Amino acid sequence: MGEATNVGGSDVIDDEEEEEEESYMYQSAASEAVEVQVKECLGVPFYKRVRTGRSSQVGLVYDHHSASSGSTPVEGEGDGEEAGDRDVVVAVKDEVEDLYHLLRTVLADHPTVNAVCSGAILSTYQRTRVESVCSRLGLTSLSYLWRNRPQRSLLECMLNDGIEAILVKTASPPGLIPRKHLGKTLGQLHYGGVFDKLHDMYDFHICGEGGEYETLVLDCPLFKRRLVLDETEVV
Repeated sequence: MGEATNVGGSDVIDDEEEEEEESYMYQSAASEAVEVQVKECLGVPFYKRVRTGRSSQVGLVYDHHSASSGSTPVEGEGDGEEAGDRDVVVAVKDEVEDLYHLLRTVLADHPTVNAVCSGAILSTYQRTRVESVCSRLGLTSLSYLWRNRPQRSLLECMLNDGIEAILVKTASPPGLIPRKHLGKTLGQLHYGGVFDKLHDMYDFHICGEGGEYETLVLDCPLFKRRLVLDETEVV
């Protein structure tokens, strides 16, 4: 068997100098922690790209031909032994194309990479766009959580497997209250009955697939080190 090449955290981020803009594809909340997660906790190369596109195609069907028209200068940064900073001019309009060009950079540095794993649970929008990018690059799209089981059962499975994650964003008033629930672990909220109560009252998605919350993983079986937050602030 050949040696496996693991590249984690191929992350599309917003420009730090610009105001955060809502994305249909990427999580921005706590995204500044992803680099530490990948390098220090997972111990694998990390790649990032500043998002230059926006959600220009919001229907379920994605046409990459029209989505990638126009030229915009961007910087792609790779962080590995063979990777370096590079300035390139690429055609980008929809934010999905940022993922395409980021993965092209990964493949240039690690040509043995053959698959991309994403965490889509219920969103056809996100899953099919990852598949579009992968098909153009000759990669296999792995969506192990996709409609795997009912959300309550899936969350319990992840918790039982040792995933410790905290809430870093809430968007489901009056259910989740930022100053009360941010920083709480999924285990605390689920086993404490908070999620079940909200589900019964408001048809709350227990895995947050309706945009109710976003999380940051502090520890899991794949981590070599635990992520520790020295300082937090609720805004």
